[in-house]
Amino acid sequence: MKLKSIAGIVLAAGMLFSCTEKKDEVKVDPYEAQFIEVAENAKMDFQVEQFADIKVLRYEIPGFNELTLKEQKLVYYLTQAGLSGRDIMWDQNYRHNLTIREALENIYVNYEGDKESEDWKAFETYIKRVWFSNGIHHHYSNDKMKPEFTKAYFETLLADTKTTLAGEALEVIFNDADNKKVNKKDGVDNVLVSAVNFYGADITTADVEEFYKTAYKGPEGKPVEAGLNSKLVREDGKLVEKVWKSGGMYGSAIDKIIYWLEKAKSVAENDKQGETLGLLIEYYKTGSLDTWDQYCISWATSTEGNIDWINGFIEVYNDPKGYRGSYETIVQIKDFDMSKKMAVLSENAQWFEDNAPLIDSHKKKNVVGVSYKTVNVAGEAGDASPSTPIGVNLPNNNWIRQQHGSKSVSLGNIINAYAQAGGSGRLKEFVHDDEEFQLEEKYGKVADKLHTALHEVIGHASGQINPGIGQPKETLKNYASTMEEGRADLVGLYYLMDPKLKELGLVEDTEGVGKAAYDGYIRNGLMTQLIRLKLGDDVEEDHMVNRQWVSAWVFEKGAKDNVIEKVTRDGKSYYNINDYVKLRELFGQLLRETQRIKSEGDFEAARALVEGYGVKVDQTMHAEVLKRNEAFKSAPYSGFANPVLTPETSEAGEITAIKIQQPAAFDNQMLYYAKNYSFLTDKN
Repeated sequence: MKLKSIAGIVLAAGMLFSCTEKKDEVKVDPYEAQFIEVAENAKMDFQVEQFADIKVLRYEIPGFNELTLKEQKLVYYLTQAGLSGRDIMWDQNYRHNLTIREALENIYVNYEGDKESEDWKAFETYIKRVWFSNGIHHHYSNDKMKPEFTKAYFETLLADTKTTLAGEALEVIFNDADNKKVNKKDGVDNVLVSAVNFYGADITTADVEEFYKTAYKGPEGKPVEAGLNSKLVREDGKLVEKVWKSGGMYGSAIDKIIYWLEKAKSVAENDKQGETLGLLIEYYKTGSLDTWDQYCISWATSTEGNIDWINGFIEVYNDPKGYRGSYETIVQIKDFDMSKKMAVLSENAQWFEDNAPLIDSHKKKNVVGVSYKTVNVAGEAGDASPSTPIGVNLPNNNWIRQQHGSKSVSLGNIINAYAQAGGSGRLKEFVHDDEEFQLEEKYGKVADKLHTALHEVIGHASGQINPGIGQPKETLKNYASTMEEGRADLVGLYYLMDPKLKELGLVEDTEGVGKAAYDGYIRNGLMTQLIRLKLGDDVEEDHMVNRQWVSAWVFEKGAKDNVIEKVTRDGKSYYNINDYVKLRELFGQLLRETQRIKSEGDFEAARALVEGYGVKVDQTMHAEVLKRNEAFKSAPYSGFANPVLTPETSEAGEITAIKIQQPAAFDNQMLYYAKNYSFLTDKN
C-alpha cells in the first residue's frame, strides 16, 4: 500500500476498523516515520508526490548492504550529525523561518475543519513549499512565496488550532516586506535588501566591505575564508561577528552535531579519516577558521576508505557578498565501478590545463590532487536537502585547492533517480528537429554526466589568480559565484568536443556526445530554464544566470557566421546549431576571457558580461516558453525525501544492524524531522 500524505495514513488506519462496532479509530502519530514496502528485486516508485512547481522523489542507496557493520555505523552516525544541524539552515535562510514553521506544522497536524476546501488545499501546498525550501523563500528564485489563501482564513486556522503567531512573523507571510532572500542585482544595496539571516537588519554593503578590510585574513598567502561561519551584527555601535560554534550562535544544534561526529570518529575506517573527523569536531567547538583550513586540507587529502562526507558551512551562494557559508551535509558511499572509470579525468588534469585556451600566465603549472569519484548518497541535510546538487567540488578555499588539491564527486544515485522519474514530452516540444531529439535520447545522459565531471574536476580546478589580486569575493563581489560557475561550465563545454575524451576511453562517439551536450546547453540556457521564472522576472539564481550569459554571448558572437540560428516554425521558436566546431571555438574564447576576469579581478568586465547577457529576459520568448510548457504536468524542480536509516539493537543496546526504509510521504518526513531534530529556539 502506497500512501501519499499524513491524511492518507490516518484514514487508512481508521478503515481497518470501519466495519466493527464501538472500536476506537486507530490514528497513526503523524510525527512518527512511516514507510513504503519495496519488495526484493522490485522497482521502487521513485516519485513521492508533486505540488506547485515541485516534484519530490526518493533515491536508493546502492552498495549499502555490501558495507561492513562498522562502515554502516559510520554512515548512520554521519547522517545523524547532518540532520542535527537541520534547523541552522532554516534560521540562516530567514530570521522568522523557525517561528513560522512551528506555527504551520501545528496547524497542519491539529486542524479538524473542512479539508476539502480550496483554502485548505492552498494551505497544504504552501506548507509543503515552505518545507521544500527550508523557509518562506523559494529555494531557487529566492522570491518570497505568497500563499494562495487570505490572511483572514489563516487567522481562522490559528484560532481553530490554538496556534500563536503574531507580529512581524505573521505579517511577513502576506505583505511585501523581505520579498527577496538574496538580491544580487546591480544598483541596490545587496546586503540591506536581502532577507537572508547572515547580517543584522541594519547592516549595509558598505559596513561589510569596511569590516573585512581589517578583519583577520589568516597567514600570508594562506587566507582563511573570512566570515564563513558567523553572522555580522552591530552591538553597541560596533560591528561584531556572532560565531557559529559550540557555546556560540547555533550552539545547541552544533553540540548535537559534535555528539554524533564523536561517535562517527570512534568507527572511522582508518587513522587519517579519524584525524579528519577530529579536526571537524575541533572546528565546531572553537569556530576557528584556521582549524577549518586544517580540516579542509586533511579532508581533501583523505582519499582512502569507502565512506566520505561533506559537513559544515560550505557554499556562499546565499550571501550577497559571498562570505557566509550555508549549513550543508552529504554522506557518501563510494561507487566503485564508476569511480574507476572517471578517475582517468583526475589523472589527466594537467593535460587539460596545458591545452586550455587560456592566457599562459593564467594556467596552473601543476594541477594538484584533483580527486574525482562517483558516489552514492546515503543522507543529506541543510542546503543539500530536499533540493540537492548532482556534483560537488570542495574545498572552496583557492590556496588549499592549489597546494593540496580537491575532491570532486558526482552523486550517482541522485542522477539515476532524476532519470528514473523523467519523461520526454517536454524535450520533444523544444528540440528543433528529430535529429536533435535522437541525439539527446542516445547521448544526453552520458553528456550530462561527463559535463558535470569536467565542470567539477577540471573546471573548478583550472586557472590561477594573478599575484597580488584578491579573492573573487573581494574583486568580483556579487558576480563572483556566477562567474565561477560559468567558467567551470565553459571548461566542460570546450572539452566535450575534444578527441581526447575518446582517447581516454570516456566516450565512444565524441562528436555525438558533444553535439548532444551543446544542443542541450543552448536549448536550456536560452529557452527551457525560463519555465522556472514568472513572466516579467529577471534571471537571478547564479547557475541560471551563468547558463544564460554563456548561451547568449556565443549566440550573439556567432551571429555573423550563423553558428546558432534562431528558427521560427508554426509560431514556435527553436535554436539550431549549424556549426558545432565554431561554437566550440566561441566557448574557448569566452573561457579565455572569463578566466582573465577572474585572474585580474576585473569587476567592470564581470558586470558587463553578467548584466549584459545573463540577467534580462526576452519577454516575448519567455511568454512563448511558458505557454508551450502548459501542456506538461511534470514540475520544473525536483528534490528528495531521504531514506531513513534505522539501527537495530541487542538487549545490551549495541547496534547489530542498520535498516534502510523508504519514506511513505513528504509531509510525514518533515514532521518526523521537526520532532526529532529541532535543537534551536525560534530566535537565535
